[in-house]
Amino acid sequence: MAEFTGRAKYLEIADDFKRRIRQGELEPGTKLPSETELMNEHDVSRTVARQAISRLREDGYAISHQGKGSFVTLPEEPRQTKHSPEFEEIAGYLSDVRREVRRLAERMDQLEQLVRKQPQDG
Repeated sequence: MAEFTGRAKYLEIADDFKRRIRQGELEPGTKLPSETELMNEHDVSRTVARQAISRLREDGYAISHQGKGSFVTLPEEPRQTKHSPEFEEIAGYLSDVRREVRRLAERMDQLEQLVRKQPQDG
């Protein structure tokens, strides 16, 4: 059983992959493990495995192709562009929404872990 460290497991998994990519252990184009492989390797639910891959995509470290899997990419350098105040406001709002969704996903992960620890009636 995976031990709870106080940090969401999907973030730990994603950070480990990002570290391996930055260190050159995983090169661009390398196929990442499937959700099922991540579930087995890290003893996590499908939701957590999916969130880890999603986080890698969000941060620019992975690209997914339907039916083929996810592959290592390198994040692009940030571009200096100017946006309208309305755009910045909407982007800030969306960032807040994403943060709340992640927070809820972390709570769901914690609940799933608690449920798995409960003795099964039989």
